[in-house]
Amino acid sequence: MAELRVKGTGTLKLFENDNTSSVTIASPASLSADKTITLPDADVTLASGTMLATDGDGSGLSGVGKIGQVVQAVKTDTFTSAATSYTDLTGITVDITPSATSSKVLVLCSLTLAASVGGGPELKLLRDSTDLGLGDTDGNRARVTTAFSISATSRIVSVPMIYLDSPSSTSALTYKVQGFGWNTNTIYVNRTEDDADEAYRQRGSSSITVMEVLA
Repeated sequence: MAELRVKGTGTLKLFENDNTSSVTIASPASLSADKTITLPDADVTLASGTMLATDGDGSGLSGVGKIGQVVQAVKTDTFTSAATSYTDLTGITVDITPSATSSKVLVLCSLTLAASVGGGPELKLLRDSTDLGLGDTDGNRARVTTAFSISATSRIVSVPMIYLDSPSSTSALTYKVQGFGWNTNTIYVNRTEDDADEAYRQRGSSSITVMEVLA
């Protein structure tokens, strides 16, 4: 049987049937006037944690940290590039138009790639023509968002890319991935290098997802 306990510390505790867990209602240290908490008249499921009540109707609350929209592009077909400089990886691109200049955009990429033995892809994330998440400048070292190398017979590998962008824009934005195989090697998207050998041939998919995070 549920039990309601009134504490001398200004709190009410409503215990569940076996008295092991409870919901606590606590009053503030001081009040300028009487306050009313109105519970909803529909079924409500409380998650574990704390339920907060505000002074007012909640109209002044903003959606800080909430996801405003999600856009995703998934590539299931294969793509091969023997380019010797950065080029778009076809199909790994997505457009989003933020609703406010204060919004951030969380970019999540999951790439399925392979490359020629002895080389590997150098990859970078872009917003339109702006590079994102590159490493620091250090001599003649390549600046990339990420990269990997191949030293044996190629199988497909999963390459993640995650970046929180602050575009300060309400215009349409294009997020995409570019890459090329250093040492004149070839990049293979969603397939292995040796696509004829039954022991090695594999197929995968790649995706790029963008989420508007409201300020």
